[in-house]
Amino acid sequence: MKRILLILTACLMTSAGVLTLRHSNVLTGGTAGLSLSLTYLFHSSFAIIFFLINIPFYIFSLIRMGITFTLSTVFAVTALTLFTSADHWLPSVSFSSLAGAICGGALIGFGLSLMFYHQASLGGANILALFMQKRYGWNPGTVNFLFDFAVVLAGIFSVGLLKGLCSLVSIAVTGLIVSFFKNKIKSSYSLNSALFQNITPGQSQEASS
Repeated sequence: MKRILLILTACLMTSAGVLTLRHSNVLTGGTAGLSLSLTYLFHSSFAIIFFLINIPFYIFSLIRMGITFTLSTVFAVTALTLFTSADHWLPSVSFSSLAGAICGGALIGFGLSLMFYHQASLGGANILALFMQKRYGWNPGTVNFLFDFAVVLAGIFSVGLLKGLCSLVSIAVTGLIVSFFKNKIKSSYSLNSALFQNITPGQSQEASS
């Protein structure tokens, strides 16, 4: 029960970050950033796009990360979808692009770190980052940043150059925070190794040898 509440707390923090970026008209990375870009382009619901984009990653997660992790991720994505849907009932506010990028990026960074520690993710690049860390020992913050950077570059045309640069600030802040907590995230694997049942110990040890 405690783990579920902490994952929900992480989702709430992350959704606050996503909404801050949205009200600053700033992008973020991963499937959330791709969803924001499509939201700006097609004026459609972030929640629906975000949920649909993640479906292929659920399949990868089920095969490579195990059912428990996948269910936790589906739960987290669903929670974030519901939390961001509340934007329709919140007062209309706006933030400067730079302030929104820093604050939104920080909220997402702390939310993702808490989520990773409790063996959940928001799908997409998050799943790949955790898989790469567990199997090869790669820094999840760096992996996330690389995927995020690609998404932001692809989406800059939807927000313009200046806000695109602010978007790069946002993903840098998120990546730095996740990197700061990488050792705590890694230590959680040994405490809950059963959650990553489809990644064999031999595979992860091979990278560290």
